[in-house]
Amino acid sequence: MDLNEYILQHIDPESDYLRALYRDTHLKLLYPRMASGHLQGRMLKMFVRMIQPRQVLEIGTYSGYSALCMAEGLSDGAMLHTIEINDEQEDFTRPWLEGSPYADKIKFYIGDALELVPRLGLTFDLVFVDGDKRKYLDYYEMALTCLSDGGYIIADNTLWDSHVLEEHPHSSDLQTIRIKEFNDFVARDSRVEKVILPLRDGLTIIRKIPRVRS
Repeated sequence: MDLNEYILQHIDPESDYLRALYRDTHLKLLYPRMASGHLQGRMLKMFVRMIQPRQVLEIGTYSGYSALCMAEGLSDGAMLHTIEINDEQEDFTRPWLEGSPYADKIKFYIGDALELVPRLGLTFDLVFVDGDKRKYLDYYEMALTCLSDGGYIIADNTLWDSHVLEEHPHSSDLQTIRIKEFNDFVARDSRVEKVILPLRDGLTIIRKIPRVRS
């Protein structure tokens, strides 16, 4: 037994529904590793339980696994808004979301989050960023404008399979370049508190510091 298997045996189990979704993701989708999976899914649910957000935004739905995990942790009346830019993903993902026990807590959108979110006119208490890595800084700045004081941003894949350690990524490797830029920017940003968790491919937890009111 390796350490990861030990961890999975000592945390809350994933539901049969999530297990079936994870299996279907691996059978039918091209990049199944993009799905959050058991450990990260339980952690996302726990974060939601801890933060108790009224409105949650997810940028990058993919198969819907992480959305379902966060919806599982929502209190009554709270809502998750999840946005997927790839319209070819909709036929797979929408039935899994709408057929879940948490369908009434999830609003699923197809489109560019940078265009859609400002139109929603909502203030979010938690934003989970897991979309196009080349746009992480854009997502971050947008999220801050619609994030409540003391609200949280969780950014996924911020260690990028350790490629962030490369001093000079190839000029064509825009994902690594943009993730490194994002990490450097957030590290210097005095508007937020931040910590990186070395979970799976890296999770950055960011808290918006409340403004001092006179």
